[in-house]
Amino acid sequence: MPELIPYDRQAAVRYAHQWAFSRNPRYFDFETIGGDCTNFASQCLYQGSGVMNFTPDFGWYYIDAGHKAPAWTGVPYFYNFMTRREASQGPVGVAASPDMLLPGDFVQLRFAYDTFGHTPIIVEVGDPPTLDNILVAAHSQDADFRPLSTYYFQEIRFLHILGTRPPAAG
Repeated sequence: MPELIPYDRQAAVRYAHQWAFSRNPRYFDFETIGGDCTNFASQCLYQGSGVMNFTPDFGWYYIDAGHKAPAWTGVPYFYNFMTRREASQGPVGVAASPDMLLPGDFVQLRFAYDTFGHTPIIVEVGDPPTLDNILVAAHSQDADFRPLSTYYFQEIRFLHILGTRPPAAG
């Protein structure tokens, strides 16, 4: 398998700042039908990775509101795709501790339900990283430079993006 394409963290974070309080018209706004947070996270990630995975059901892609992978908009599906073991094209991440985090990585929060329900993008990380100085941008409670300490959650997990697997040569 070819080496990973570097993830352009700066491009992902620039996109997050640009669209944190508005919506890119190229993408459907899912705010009123379940939330837009993972759609926004995916847009940011795509800005920094540039490669989608068009595998039906189990890929990570967006064509339009009716033609997208569950991983593009669904919190647990996004995490499962990014941490997948099979060597398929698209961005790749690993479960991370706060000391591994960089701008352009992601955090997922579990509120009062059994599953994780929110996916902000990390835009700034303090040294040492704490919930007060890990700052995020998000849709569904639109935010930019929001400290994680201002969220009320039951559980938190972090996702560090390693890079992107390129499409297979063919």
